[in-house]
Amino acid sequence: MSTSEPTKASPSSSAEIVRVGGGHTGQRIDNFLKVRAKGVPFSHLYRVLRRGEVRVNKGRVKPSYKLRLGDLVRIPPMRATGPTASVRPPQTGLRRLEAAVLYEDERLVVLNKPSGMAVHGGSGLSWGLIEAMRVLRPEDTELELVHRLDRDTSGCLLLSKRRSTLRDLHRLIRDKSVGKRYLTLLVGDLPRDEALVDAPLRKNLLRSGERVVRIDRETGKPARTLFRRVRRLGDFTLAAAEPITGRTHQIRVHAAYLGAPVAGDGKYGDAEANRRLRDVGLDRLFLHAHTLIFQPRYRQQALRVEAPLPAELEAVIAALDKDL
Repeated sequence: MSTSEPTKASPSSSAEIVRVGGGHTGQRIDNFLKVRAKGVPFSHLYRVLRRGEVRVNKGRVKPSYKLRLGDLVRIPPMRATGPTASVRPPQTGLRRLEAAVLYEDERLVVLNKPSGMAVHGGSGLSWGLIEAMRVLRPEDTELELVHRLDRDTSGCLLLSKRRSTLRDLHRLIRDKSVGKRYLTLLVGDLPRDEALVDAPLRKNLLRSGERVVRIDRETGKPARTLFRRVRRLGDFTLAAAEPITGRTHQIRVHAAYLGAPVAGDGKYGDAEANRRLRDVGLDRLFLHAHTLIFQPRYRQQALRVEAPLPAELEAVIAALDKDL
């Protein structure tokens, strides 16, 4: 039985059993495999996870499973396809991320994630933000995502450089001690200046493989979002959204529940309004993670990081303002 120190995956015919040490406690199983099985395509890693070939304590796990101290991980034989198997992100993507750093110290980094960039590879993507950041920060061998943003959402994204900091930040998230504020353009208006949506959410997988989130008051998980009107823009409303819980697609589903879906949302939104908004230059989801506020243990004061609205979203606001 090997330890959990990262090594290259072996192409041997027998599975490897790894006991998780303290350095990997709290790490997602998919990220753990990416480090151990360098040179193995991400698509193959996710395939063996879906098939149940990777086992934790003899049971199947999802890619989002977080490792615990002492877990026994069964890793099947996986052969790297050569030095080109790990695709290096293009220089354009690396430059975008290098320019997107909002805050950085010896323990963490906050990025202004571009819309359209996935946070990690897999599901047909050869690379994502975290893989690109590991190329840019090779000295940070424990670099991990602390949380996630949808591919089409832009704004503040938090990464940890140390396993101990990752555990601390996850504690803050569990304790609801991380303040998150999004800016969004809504189709229509809020029922009042402030609207709290308390509606449980359930993830559903369609036959096509598409993931859709619905409000389900019987079996859904608790979900709460506070919306605040910032300003009216004709038939639209610029609003601040504060997710009190952190469910998949939470802001988008709760906005649609209020009858004021997020502009540019092709899944839960208003198709006719989205067509009108394309005429003023909106070709993406108008949802931006504007502010993060949190205080990790190593800091004496809380850290507040803000990501300015991208130029393309500012241009949409200016165009709507002009039409008033």
